[in-house]
Amino acid sequence: MTKEEKEKEGMLLEVRKVKALEKIATSLDALTIWFEEVDKEEWSNRIQYYLSEWRKTTGLEDEKKK
Repeated sequence: MTKEEKEKEGMLLEVRKVKALEKIATSLDALTIWFEEVDKEEWSNRIQYYLSEWRKTTGLEDEKKK
């Protein structure tokens, strides 16, 4: 590969990285908006349950007890 081909390939890779980051940002923005619109009182018990289950699976419960 010539130097020009390497530079062109590097630029294409950077463009792909930027596009991927933009997609991630869009997804996070959509999630943020969804969380803001959720009826928190209705979801409170459900979220607490899922968070406690997640803590059990990650081992965070055990660390807290130590």
